[in-house]
Amino acid sequence: WLSALRFDNLALRSLPVDASEDGGPRAVPGACFSRVRPSPLQNPRLVAMSLPALALLGLEAPAAEREAAEAEAALYFSGNRLLAGSEPAAHCYCGHQFGSFAGQLGDGAAMYLGEVLGPRGERWEIQLKGAGLTPFSRQADGRKVLRSSIREFLCSEAMFHLGIPTTRAGTCVTSDSKVVRDIFYDGNPKSERCTVVLRIASTFIRFGSFEIFKPPDEYTGRKGPSVNRNDIRIQMLDYVISTFYPEIQEAYSDNSIQRNAAFFKEITKRTARLVAEWQCVGFCHGVLNTDNMSIVGLTIDYGPFGFMDRYDPEHICNGSDNTGRYAYNKQPEICKWNLGKLAEALVPELPLEISELILEEEYDAEFEKHYLQKMRKKLGLIQLELEEDSKLVSELLETMHLTGGDFTNIFYLLSSFSVDSDPSELEDFLEKLTSQCASVEELKVAFKPQMDPRQLSMMLMLAQSNPQLFALFGTKANINKELERIEQFSKLQQLTAADLLSRNKRHWKEWLEKYRVRLQKEIENVSDADAWNTDRVKVMNSNNPKYILRNYIAQNAIEAAENGDFSEVRNVLKLLENPFQEAEGFREVKEDAEEEGATAAAAACAQDTRSRLPYCSKPPLWASELCVT
Repeated sequence: WLSALRFDNLALRSLPVDASEDGGPRAVPGACFSRVRPSPLQNPRLVAMSLPALALLGLEAPAAEREAAEAEAALYFSGNRLLAGSEPAAHCYCGHQFGSFAGQLGDGAAMYLGEVLGPRGERWEIQLKGAGLTPFSRQADGRKVLRSSIREFLCSEAMFHLGIPTTRAGTCVTSDSKVVRDIFYDGNPKSERCTVVLRIASTFIRFGSFEIFKPPDEYTGRKGPSVNRNDIRIQMLDYVISTFYPEIQEAYSDNSIQRNAAFFKEITKRTARLVAEWQCVGFCHGVLNTDNMSIVGLTIDYGPFGFMDRYDPEHICNGSDNTGRYAYNKQPEICKWNLGKLAEALVPELPLEISELILEEEYDAEFEKHYLQKMRKKLGLIQLELEEDSKLVSELLETMHLTGGDFTNIFYLLSSFSVDSDPSELEDFLEKLTSQCASVEELKVAFKPQMDPRQLSMMLMLAQSNPQLFALFGTKANINKELERIEQFSKLQQLTAADLLSRNKRHWKEWLEKYRVRLQKEIENVSDADAWNTDRVKVMNSNNPKYILRNYIAQNAIEAAENGDFSEVRNVLKLLENPFQEAEGFREVKEDAEEEGATAAAAACAQDTRSRLPYCSKPPLWASELCVT
């Protein structure tokens, strides 16, 4: 069934390909791609496949021969056998990682297979992530493991079905080949299964693709592999704009500066809208380096991402982001900073004075506009656009923060709020809202001090006596956060569950009154209040998901898969394909999936214990201990 794929590898015809056939890690000057070969895996087998994603490529798995179709997918999408027409290559790019220029990075574990023409003539680049060594693997082995691959596979599809621009994932294939990984960088390595994800996008070119021309960085001393090759920068701009922004190419075909400015303006606006969408579903990317920013405005490279559970504007999803550079509330400004680095990388083809002006004029305005439009839909404000709406949203988030409200579930509940509810109905609604707020036990876990008191004392003394030395170990922001944690933790020791409930109800009652007043202004402008309410609920329910890929849901699926049971990955995939709807008939889907493969007894036991919570539930207490690096 995979023979239906029609390849037309435009990128390799349009951009320079490295002439060397040396497959080992090395610098790759003067090229955008290096030819590579996937490394075979032992006994590859399919974990799951996304039929909607594969349909983009014109593929439809034959229902009558499912086992044979899965075996074929495992063989080709593990890299064990090459598809006719594919030309495996690894892409060269650089990047600013955690604010510092890192020099040459490139596809260290991903391989471009080629570009497939879809049924409507659209072009899709397909990649294998985790298929083995490339010239860009550095000290690594070019492999990915089951846990990270399941997370990327599920989240790519979850984001698409949430309506957020993203790369897609067609298959996830695991094997009996093993690699050793130190998951938490704590000296406790373990052996894990090599796994490969088939990734699909219009292109995987990123901001960092244009940083290969960077001269030696004034801070790190590192440089791109293709310094002084402005001819290649021109080739890349011609290729990217003519292929992915054809309307801009057509409008400015006789003026390259105006064309490049229009392109930069468009990617600025797309990036602003993208990060606004992230903020509105509580999505944290985790590693917003310039090499993880798509040149066409997609969410790309799913690593230590996380959907926020308890609302915390300073939420950090990446356990190795020690300074909180990529925290939830920092994402908009970091994406703007990354656009600034892209602007620098386009000089001299786009002068900096032009791109910097575009960035200042367009980014913040586009972000704020799109964010507020989305938030109005999430709150059901469908008739009027008032200046005060921004304040209402801020006060809602502040109330969530004060009460430890679950970001997803609070928004989902608001559609059932009635403008004309009587006191008993309001009390019932307050009960529902406060049930989605953090308990005393959850807050104690959240605010548990993270430093040894002696370490904290030493850091405080060092900050006073030797600021230069202190700067090597930590930041004042980190110390202040720890002091705040200690203070909150101390207060929690005296707090009873009844006091917390009473306090939370008071906070929510105050905000709901403001929300009621705002909704009444909507009603004043309509002739049929019932029809308005039906429309309001419909808009809210199509913008506030019931299901997201929470870390604990992914972890349950990973643990089952590591024990040989892939049914939970498939269940979760099915669930995430309809994030806004009640999962009717989901039990049947689960039972069918369980019949397909043998379930390891140990996995079944662990899974039964953990999967009794509904998938829309706020996370159990054990989930707060999960750490993704």
